[in-house]
Amino acid sequence: MTKANSKLGLSKPKIDKARKLAAAVTAPVQRFIEGHTTVTVERATLRLLGADGADADGVPVPNLIAAQCGPRLAGGAASCYLNALVRLDKSPAALNAEIAKGLNIAELELTDAARLRAKADELIKGLDKRIAGNAAHRGAKLKACKDKVKSPLIYVIVATGNIYEDVKQAQAAALQGADIIAVIRTTAQSLLDYVPYGATTEGFGGTYATQENFRIMRAALDEVVEKEGRYIRLVNYCSGLCMPEIAAMGALERLDMMLNDSMYGILFRDINMYRTFTDQFFSRMINAAADIIINTGEDNYLTTSDAVEKAHTVLASQFLNEKFAANAGMPARLMGLGHAFEINPEVKNGFLYEYAQALMAREIFPEHPLKYMPPTKFMTGDIFKGYAMNTLFNFVSKATGQGIELLGMLTEAIHTPYLQDRHLAIANALYVHNTMADFMGEVEFRKDGIMARRARQVLDETIAMLSEVKSRGLMESIEAGMFAEIKRPRDGGKGLDGVYEKAPGYYNPVEAYLKKKLKVGK
Repeated sequence: MTKANSKLGLSKPKIDKARKLAAAVTAPVQRFIEGHTTVTVERATLRLLGADGADADGVPVPNLIAAQCGPRLAGGAASCYLNALVRLDKSPAALNAEIAKGLNIAELELTDAARLRAKADELIKGLDKRIAGNAAHRGAKLKACKDKVKSPLIYVIVATGNIYEDVKQAQAAALQGADIIAVIRTTAQSLLDYVPYGATTEGFGGTYATQENFRIMRAALDEVVEKEGRYIRLVNYCSGLCMPEIAAMGALERLDMMLNDSMYGILFRDINMYRTFTDQFFSRMINAAADIIINTGEDNYLTTSDAVEKAHTVLASQFLNEKFAANAGMPARLMGLGHAFEINPEVKNGFLYEYAQALMAREIFPEHPLKYMPPTKFMTGDIFKGYAMNTLFNFVSKATGQGIELLGMLTEAIHTPYLQDRHLAIANALYVHNTMADFMGEVEFRKDGIMARRARQVLDETIAMLSEVKSRGLMESIEAGMFAEIKRPRDGGKGLDGVYEKAPGYYNPVEAYLKKKLKVGK
């Protein structure tokens, strides 16, 4: 992008400077990541090698293996599992059943390393075939229905707590025009250090993310795909203490998008930063290998910070999320960087500021499927004003070429939206998007106008912030509350005891496969 073709007159050298600062900020963190693993990275590795199931108490097999390995996790859990497969001459399914019954595979004497690597190669070949097959299936369906692909893609949520009820609502929303269905996780699942097993019918504020629930919903949406001739994308939450494991399950069950941020868990769930940074890298490699689009969580910053005063923190985080994702081998086309329409509607010219922020993001990240979030913070019981706010949001979303648009609901922040609320939200978006389809090509903005000045101001403030973060260090900056005005200590938060420095000879064939496939570190 050059200044000449920027409607806002943004400076390419300044954008380049921001990216260089983001690279400098993330580099020390990346060095830490490379030297460490976590209990959930190891459990994700086991899942991708075939570990599955749960014991009679519902404890997942990957958790049982990790507990058996104990401190040996620092050397990688894969050796323990591969060794049991070779020594006992069992399939993953048969071995999983024995572990669920009480078999302690950590007690088995290690066999020859060459035999372990041969078994790993066999399992990795099957893993790659499954992941590649899922990506190819998605690609073929998207190609076949390319004339029906809308822009932006319309994204709605289901959150009944019962996967079978979610199916009904998801299919209804897809038939009404939604392109993306997100199944909201049950409240606080991000703080569970295990992934529940099987289909679930009870949840509060959402439905448990389990591999079986992923499979059920994917199959249900595929029914609509066949009926409508239009591909429907499925989303879940790749965050929390089990971030890599959720990514693994999504890759296996052909999810299409994952909420996957580099700092969200630290800031908004008080998960330890060492744990989160290490987990986000491995989870993003999985997502990239599976051709899954990630959605980052910058919109959450504006729930705790003012959207006018702290707009630059959103852009700064977008630059950091972009670099962390690139470090994991993820191309720009899979980086759904997040932002939101959250300025107080009482602010004079607030709409122009919203428009400028969204267009700025589009111009700075031209290849990214940006995810735009709706008004929530200032929604009230006045549904008529709420409808007007959502209409303005739909306008900006279309006018600035957002890739993914989570629709606003009339009863946002009041109760779980009714089915009719969702229907009206979809109808509103479809109307606005259609009636102004080519609007952006018809307008230019004054280079000294409110929008252009606002965008340049936010970019300048972002550069200043990233410069300070570089000087302090990212972890120190989080401790100081520079992001979302939330302070988190580096040695505090949940999950620190699950972080391990990699032992000499650390072995993880899944990590090696992902890095080779994605050309990470080259």
